[in-house]
Amino acid sequence: MKSEKQFDVIIIGGSYAGLAAGMALGRALRNVLIIDSGYPCNKQTPHSHNFLTNDGKAPKEIASLAKQQVSMYGTVSFLDGLATAGIITESGFQIQVQSGELYIAKKIVFATGIKDTMPIIPGFAECWGISVLHCPYCHGYEVRHQKTGILANGDSGYEFASLISNWTNDLTLYTNGKSTLTNQHTAKLEKHNINIVQAEIERLEHKNGYLQNIIFKDGSKAPVKALYARVPFVQHCSIPQALGCEITSDGYIKIDNAQKTTIHGVFACGDNTTRMRTVANAVSMGTTTGLMVNKDLIEEHF
Repeated sequence: MKSEKQFDVIIIGGSYAGLAAGMALGRALRNVLIIDSGYPCNKQTPHSHNFLTNDGKAPKEIASLAKQQVSMYGTVSFLDGLATAGIITESGFQIQVQSGELYIAKKIVFATGIKDTMPIIPGFAECWGISVLHCPYCHGYEVRHQKTGILANGDSGYEFASLISNWTNDLTLYTNGKSTLTNQHTAKLEKHNINIVQAEIERLEHKNGYLQNIIFKDGSKAPVKALYARVPFVQHCSIPQALGCEITSDGYIKIDNAQKTTIHGVFACGDNTTRMRTVANAVSMGTTTGLMVNKDLIEEHF
């Protein structure tokens, strides 16, 4: 086995939350390693919004500038690779990457995000983050007043439809099969001129990820410019659970107000901890995490 390399903090995940944590720790003169596999969940999203000073920029552009700025702090190192295992040691933690290299640290930060699970609908994955959207606060303004669909059913469908109605009056709820809406919810949606279509979806017709039509199994189709959907997800990294970190009933890493997980010395931030899935929130959580980790290190060694 290759030799170990020691750091104050290892950050697993080098996107917005991880880089923000790295900057805060670099400014605190901490010896930090940021390990990143290069697969952010918004990889094919063309533009990021609702982020002051960066509104409308490509996510990749924001991340590239962020990494450049964090790199200016000499105590922060980067490793392009996949963290595959971790164990608790007497002095902290040991992390192994896919190449077999071992790295040890007093504290660990997981900024690893989540992995969306796409439904088996041809065209859906290709449109995800481009014209199939998860968040109106991130993308709703760009498709305002346009012909918009929601892929959902039951209570979730009703709640999502009421939310999206703020951005457009041309709205249809596609249940992709028999509706499970209550009679009360159905009546209220109809009162607000929100159509309900129960036909099963065969595929999404698109051009380079931009929706054109929903094609149904009965041969009919519906033109649409944007489709909102909430898809299931899994944690992008299994190491937190392997270390014993508690996972909430919603599937997120459980943290307290100081970004601490249920395992001492392990912190988490970003999309793996919250449904508030924005770049701005990830940066905010990452900065807070960096401050809290440094505070812990000071209190333990002062």
